[in-house]
Amino acid sequence: MKIENKLNIPRIMIAAVSSGSGKTLLTCGLLRALKVREKKVTAFKCGPDYIDPMFHKKILQIPSRNLDTFFTDPLTTKYLFTNAAKGSDIALIEGVMGYYDGVGGISEQGSSYELAKTLDVPVILVVNAKGMSLSVVPVIKGFIEFRSGSNIKGVILNQVSEMFYPELKKVIEKELSIEVLGYVPKVEELKLESRHLGLVMPEEVQKIEEKMDALAKLFEKTLDIDKIIKIAQSAKDIDETIYEYQTLSSSPLIAVARDEAFCFYYEDNLELMEKMGAKLTFFSPLYDKKLPDNIQGLILLGGYPELYAKKLSENTSMLSEIRDYIKANRPVLAECGGFMYLHDTMEDNANVTYNMVGAIKGNVYKTKRLGRFGYIELKTSKLDTLLDKEEIIKGHEFHYFDSDNCGSDFIAKKPLRNTSWSCIHATANQNIGFPHLYYYSNQEFIYRFLSRCK
Repeated sequence: MKIENKLNIPRIMIAAVSSGSGKTLLTCGLLRALKVREKKVTAFKCGPDYIDPMFHKKILQIPSRNLDTFFTDPLTTKYLFTNAAKGSDIALIEGVMGYYDGVGGISEQGSSYELAKTLDVPVILVVNAKGMSLSVVPVIKGFIEFRSGSNIKGVILNQVSEMFYPELKKVIEKELSIEVLGYVPKVEELKLESRHLGLVMPEEVQKIEEKMDALAKLFEKTLDIDKIIKIAQSAKDIDETIYEYQTLSSSPLIAVARDEAFCFYYEDNLELMEKMGAKLTFFSPLYDKKLPDNIQGLILLGGYPELYAKKLSENTSMLSEIRDYIKANRPVLAECGGFMYLHDTMEDNANVTYNMVGAIKGNVYKTKRLGRFGYIELKTSKLDTLLDKEEIIKGHEFHYFDSDNCGSDFIAKKPLRNTSWSCIHATANQNIGFPHLYYYSNQEFIYRFLSRCK
């Protein structure tokens, strides 16, 4: 990796005091407002979340990407940002949780703050001011001063009435050297619905286009969008980092499951495989009757298979094709929802059990709480897997379902904790288990997989 030159990329981060402060709603409305203004916008999500970028993509009609300083070092993080954002009028990054919240709840690693430092991004802090008046001032002051160089350049107040906003803005700006850039009133009808793993999918939101248009019109009235753009334009030039890829001697055809049931994927994971030389073709375990022809590798990613268990179980020809493919020890990556699908049986959200692929002997069942939640580092002592013994690959787990056969070929360890557990069914050609993997955290892992796709 090397630094080529400097790039001028106007950029801004929407961060918050805590989860549930209104970051996603504000980000979506602002993205739509910028698009209506005919700005060329790129969007990013801080952290490992899959669903928020889907909303960004729905609004912009171009991919939104994840940036995560736990997964990648500073130079790689800069590369992923500049590679996608160069040429944009403005890049908008949606933060994660509270601004300083990072790995394990006790670290800044992986936090919005660490990403803002890495990319030197001006930050707008969203504060849910419901139930507060003057007390909002020390909250904002604390966030600005908690770390030197906080990068916080403005504030937006959420859950504030039109009548009270001018008074609150006046007192904040009198007490603090920070500009209040607008407010979001209480708009119940424009809220985004959620379910057990977060927000619902964009396609499930009724009249989503109308909602986004309404948000954009509202924000043109309640936010100083011109000032937000100026703050983004004040960002310093950023290093353009050139990334060196390993390239394959051939171009294997890889089938990737993608439909309503299997919809959790990182754009940069897919693009990394293409940059290495792989060709990707997408198929649906829900609707297609067989795997694509002439494939040399298979990838089953995460999603919500539990919501479509009955329909997946009824597609018996696809179940049979995938079972035979895996039992022949052909190259396969499967994670979380894709791993669940490969079991003998799987419960749905209503605790009804359905037959699945049957390549993994065991059963998937619903639990009452999140299992093994958060960032992980994966190692193995087993010979001849896609991960060498000296290496790690980073990922995360986030699921309410569990298996009575999670695998035992890898060890997952939570960073900054003494917690670890066995996971993953691994061979020289296959890596199958609950963890979601981020390929840029170990380029060798995905290169080995693609090299074995013949």
